[in-house]
Amino acid sequence: MYQILLVEDNADDVELALRAFRKSDLVNTVTIARDGVEALDYLLATGSRADRADNPLPDLVLLDIKLPRIDGLQVLERLRANPRTKLVPIVVLTSSIEPKDLLTCYTLGANSYVRKPIDFQQFSKALQQIGSYWLQTNQAPPLPGTT
Repeated sequence: MYQILLVEDNADDVELALRAFRKSDLVNTVTIARDGVEALDYLLATGSRADRADNPLPDLVLLDIKLPRIDGLQVLERLRANPRTKLVPIVVLTSSIEPKDLLTCYTLGANSYVRKPIDFQQFSKALQQIGSYWLQTNQAPPLPGTT
């Protein structure tokens, strides 16, 4: 089974995502980070999550870009600049329709950019497709500490 880090501050979107993943049976663990600071602490094993230094990284990060404290663009930039996290698959999952956000995310190293569907059925289907592709079909590079 797989582990996903969902970086999302909207409680409704978190609940919808958890329901979609339970329905798909693809994911063993979904960890939630509700802002950019929590996401960075979790992935870089710093601050309140310094105890994670020896723990494996998630198989996939789903990252919203409109986040409190540190926005998703800054999170993406810092993750790609760090040797520990530069190869972790990151899918930007956002409601933004701004072409500038799309271009910035890819420039900063996002692996994919997905606009959140408003309808639950479509949202659930999109998350199942993301999970299926990134966790089962895609051949990810080995992450530090896994080889």
